[in-house]
Amino acid sequence: MKGLWDIMVFSSPIFLFFFLPICLWVYFLTPKRLKNLVLLIASLFFYAWGEPFFILLMLASILLNYMFAFLIDRHSGKLWLAIGVSCNLLFLIFFKYFNMLVQTANHFFAVESVLPEGLKNIALPIGISFYTFQIMSYIIDVYRKNVPVQKNILKLALYISLFPQLIAGPIVRYTDVVEQIDSRKTDAGKICEGISRFIVGLSKKVLISNTVAQTADLMFHTDSAALEFWGAWLGIICYTLQIYFDFSGYSDMAIGLGKMFGFDFLENFNYPYISKSIQEFWRRWHISLSSWFRDYLYIPLGGNRKGKTRTYLNNGIVFLLCGLWHGASWTFAFWGLYHGFFLILEKMFLGRYLEKVWTPFQHLYALLVVMAGWVFFRADTFCGAVQYLKAMAGMNGFGSVDPLHLSFYLFAVLLIAAVASAPVLPKIKERFHGWKRGTAEFLTLSVLFLLCSAFLAGNEYNPFIYFRF
Repeated sequence: MKGLWDIMVFSSPIFLFFFLPICLWVYFLTPKRLKNLVLLIASLFFYAWGEPFFILLMLASILLNYMFAFLIDRHSGKLWLAIGVSCNLLFLIFFKYFNMLVQTANHFFAVESVLPEGLKNIALPIGISFYTFQIMSYIIDVYRKNVPVQKNILKLALYISLFPQLIAGPIVRYTDVVEQIDSRKTDAGKICEGISRFIVGLSKKVLISNTVAQTADLMFHTDSAALEFWGAWLGIICYTLQIYFDFSGYSDMAIGLGKMFGFDFLENFNYPYISKSIQEFWRRWHISLSSWFRDYLYIPLGGNRKGKTRTYLNNGIVFLLCGLWHGASWTFAFWGLYHGFFLILEKMFLGRYLEKVWTPFQHLYALLVVMAGWVFFRADTFCGAVQYLKAMAGMNGFGSVDPLHLSFYLFAVLLIAAVASAPVLPKIKERFHGWKRGTAEFLTLSVLFLLCSAFLAGNEYNPFIYFRF
């Protein structure tokens, strides 16, 4: 396993204390006409640090889609769009899903024994799901005449490889940043805003997500027969908070980094755990992905314009693919269908009944459905997920929580995480004005950054869930 100094993630020392400071200094000392080139070189270096071989795949993808966009624009036909989308999907299927397909087929036909060595255990390129969806949105928008074709391949390469959002999103559409690639301004206020947002995201990742992740890992690795009610619930509560603060923290850092370099990325999370339904949850969770599926798959399939049956089918297709997008495993496919099932139920009749019940019960319903779904998302196998759910239901006994698992420190972090999962802190911030607000924010961010630095220096446990997506 690579150490913190070997992986260029935003919460790694090599990024925080070497790459980012050097990149910022060079960027701001560079003339305006060369800033895009500096960012492009920095982005390619960032990716090559962890993926020296697969950077060639990304560059090939950029070149192919640069040509596809020209052909689509020139001929205004569906043929080149279909070829372009198919090529992108083939790249994604081969590198991300080939192993899963082989393992599935191997259960029936023993195909693995006849495969060449080069086709066994295909490595997953970092961030391929994110940059593939960005590339496809570009060529589709060119076909739809939503954006002009980009004639400068370096600008297109920058859009695809821009390191703040390269490996874990948010999924940035070309329509949202095309003007910023050509012309953007960065002033002291925007830089400070970016630094503030970055430190908040870093704190979410290092101080909260990494802490609860250790307990979540412990519980999910416990033998299913030995796992009891309280331990199972502690594990899923920790994982529910881990995945939110891991991914939303990374999105915060990406948005903050974008602001430092003059870019404005759209928000990717909006307090999803305060949702009152699964429909609302998906309007608040991973917004860039859900909106991508809506605009580039759900609506082209017919959306809700072709009757209820077709609408439900379209929802099922979208959520099946959404699940598979998250991971090359049938547990992820089930997780997607599971969410699609509840969303369809809400559209059919459940939503009307939910609106009539007491609001806290609406929140409880949504949270329990989401948490049960996270079991399938986290478990290594479908059977393992079912066994974990049995433990949550008390079928293995109730027992008690081991004090070593629920320490005072973990309890305090869980409490802070629960508060931070709701829009409480922004309301507290609004009560401060003028110099008091600025001073309080500066001191808070300084302490948070020092704590993050101390945690990273003293602990190599720094998991990153969305690396495999």
